[in-house]
Amino acid sequence: MQVLRTIVWVLILFGILVFSFFNWDAVEVTLWDNLVLETKVPVLVIVAFLLGLVPMWLYHRSVKWSLGRRIRSLESSIKSTALSQRQAGDASPDGTGASTPADAATTPADAAKTDTVPADRIGQPGRSL
Repeated sequence: MQVLRTIVWVLILFGILVFSFFNWDAVEVTLWDNLVLETKVPVLVIVAFLLGLVPMWLYHRSVKWSLGRRIRSLESSIKSTALSQRQAGDASPDGTGASTPADAATTPADAAKTDTVPADRIGQPGRSL
């Protein structure tokens, strides 16, 4: 992706350079009745390009930053929840992590031995577990 981005920026730069070479003319821009700015056409094009690019780039960076903060916050809350559940499971009286004797009787090996069909596979002929 970095290579593609570099190619696009090189093409934009090349286009601006070609445009600047063929349009190096002085123009007068009237800002107010008594204020006239004399500049070259490429300068106007580059300023207009930057006036469109910079605000959108800043907006993109701020959204990326805020979403990154939100993701880090959610990840840390998931970690803390998982740690608290693990600590609560380790604190059970028999050490199995089960809160009731009925939960302790069902181990993962016992659950794998049962021949149940998942709900999304009901009614699909020819499919085996």
